[in-house]
Amino acid sequence: MATKRGLQSVYSIVAVVVLASITMLALGCNTTEPPNRQVSDVQITTQVKAKLASDVGPSSLTNVDVNTTNGVVTLAGQVENAEVKNKVESVTASVPGVIRVNNNLQVPPAAASVAH
Repeated sequence: MATKRGLQSVYSIVAVVVLASITMLALGCNTTEPPNRQVSDVQITTQVKAKLASDVGPSSLTNVDVNTTNGVVTLAGQVENAEVKNKVESVTASVPGVIRVNNNLQVPPAAASVAH
């Protein structure tokens, strides 16, 4: 009899864990895409970096960080000018799976010319 009660307790614990896991997964899903079409954040980051390297050029991206969370890509760091900043954002937005781009890239102030 004690074995049967112990086994029932184990089944109860397993059932609670399974239900809790299903609930957590359901709450964590916030996309309208079916699971087979979702792209992981790591894959998005990798694709963004590769596309930026080919379309913008690696020398412009040495100080650019790319982070992806739930399909939202955040760009941080410094680029040469506003044109590069805008191009990096548009190239990033074109990558499949990117939902939104937070462009936190900085452009250094123009160097003041020194009068002689």
